[in-house]
Amino acid sequence: TKKNWVPTSKHAVTVSYFFDSTRNVYRIISLDGTKAIINSTITPNMTFTKTSHKFGQWADSRANTVYGLGFSSESHLAKFAEKFAEFKEAARLAKEKSQEKIELTSTPSQESAPGDLLSPLTSESINGTDEERLTPGTPQHTEVRAKPSQNALPFSHSSSSISKHWEAELEALKGNNAKLTAALLESTANVKQWKQQLAAYQEEAERLHKRVTELECVSGQTTAVRSQKTELNRTIEELELDLKAKEEELETLKAEVESANEFQSQKEALTLKLQDTESRNQTLEAQLSDMEQRLESSQQEREAFRKSLRSLLELLDSKIFELTELRDTLAKLLGSS
Repeated sequence: TKKNWVPTSKHAVTVSYFFDSTRNVYRIISLDGTKAIINSTITPNMTFTKTSHKFGQWADSRANTVYGLGFSSESHLAKFAEKFAEFKEAARLAKEKSQEKIELTSTPSQESAPGDLLSPLTSESINGTDEERLTPGTPQHTEVRAKPSQNALPFSHSSSSISKHWEAELEALKGNNAKLTAALLESTANVKQWKQQLAAYQEEAERLHKRVTELECVSGQTTAVRSQKTELNRTIEELELDLKAKEEELETLKAEVESANEFQSQKEALTLKLQDTESRNQTLEAQLSDMEQRLESSQQEREAFRKSLRSLLELLDSKIFELTELRDTLAKLLGSS
């Protein structure tokens, strides 16, 4: 918003650069599960601004949105900014190349410019229609192809350096590409099913509308035809209500899927806490058992000490009694002498 940031993900996610070959544009895309939380088209006028050591942002005027990213380290932020500048330059070159093609098309006598830069990254256009989306089996290449020309344009060297850089990252990008493709196909599977049902409802509504029109064009309509028209209109209204209900149900299902993902993360957190509590409980039980054993041993030692003390007192009493008798005897002897 104008004052505050709105978080789009509760945990760290992968942010990737993509080349959309169908529109000849570069994109920044990020998925949280099956939900596209970032889908920004890079333009030559964009600027990536570092607002702190670990945070940067850029404005997408097309989407009327300002995106911000927080990184775990300053080096990751610097790497992202470097890539942003690199693909921003690539977007500028792609735009110039498109303008050059238009000029070459309008002036056939001019020599041809270098060929298009092919995309090794994307197997599907995020914002495109179903007809524009590519299949996961689309061949992928990482090379720059240029038509033979004696007067090559200056930006061919830059395109060659970009191609070399892509070749180094091709394997990692292929893995991300496969994951993104699977996630997007999974997210669109249910939507396609609902679209088919909605299309069937719409076709039925159109057929009924046509039927009503035909009945209205027939001269000399009878009461039965009028009643049939009323019934058809009622059926159309019911179908339209069903259509709205299906659309609402679709939105509800999307919300439930997001809630299920949140519940799953909460469940995992609670499971970890439970395991930690159980381990602590076992430790405390072991400590309690040890203390009980020590207490029992102490009580036994105490009882033995009491017994020894009683025996000693009895022995002392007997000795005192003997000494008393001896004293009396000696007193008698002294008295008689």
